[in-house]
Amino acid sequence: MSNLLPIHIDENSRTPIYDQIESQLKILIVSGTLPPGTVLPSIRKLATSLSCSVITTRRSYQNLEQQGYIKTIQGKGTFVAHIDIENKDEQKKAAVKKALKDAVSLGKNYQYSDETLLTWFTALLKEENERD
Repeated sequence: MSNLLPIHIDENSRTPIYDQIESQLKILIVSGTLPPGTVLPSIRKLATSLSCSVITTRRSYQNLEQQGYIKTIQGKGTFVAHIDIENKDEQKKAAVKKALKDAVSLGKNYQYSDETLLTWFTALLKEENERD
């Protein structure tokens, strides 16, 4: 876990590290945890904090900048960009749908039935609601 941002890298994951950083930063931005204008750590500082290469963090920042989540101002730093409410809602929806799709695909690959997957999903929702 980074001491600069609440990002956790799973070294055992098949997902590339740059993608893990990118997706977690998107969640922090879209959820409002990192509001527009928030100064992000430099590429080097984040790399050191996450114990990964500068090239990896640079790739994450470049992808996020291309997608409009962050902006870099030469000599000043990297900042969270303003994302309109409609786009935020679409991004949140897309992220959740992707996670659910990935979970369903994994369950199907392990040959679990629709009924079993639905039972698990319902139980997880119930657990989560009881924590609130």
